[in-house]
Amino acid sequence: MSAKSPEGAAIGLRNSIYCVSLRHEDRLIGMGRIIGDGGCFYQIVDIAVEPSYQGKGLGKLVMAHLTEYLDNHAPKGSYVSLIADVPADRLYKQYGFAYTEPASVGMYRKYSL
Repeated sequence: MSAKSPEGAAIGLRNSIYCVSLRHEDRLIGMGRIIGDGGCFYQIVDIAVEPSYQGKGLGKLVMAHLTEYLDNHAPKGSYVSLIADVPADRLYKQYGFAYTEPASVGMYRKYSL
């Protein structure tokens, strides 16, 4: 996950629809969030597990909680998207996510810190 400004992180966390955080001895070791309009569009963002804890199924745990929330709260016809880094795309495929290409591609515009 790329660095964020403290101000941006505080605003983003406060405006999230749903957040999952994993802690070990009061230390944040993993997280994930859902953002969006709460009706038609949702996006899964900030999926991260600290490197020393990777490979232990924690990413799956985060995704399980996020998808459970969406399964219980997203109205029928909602669109859920995410931007997948490789090889994390394999994780998201396990939760029903499919590639949008060639019909569409992900794009971004970043504001530097």
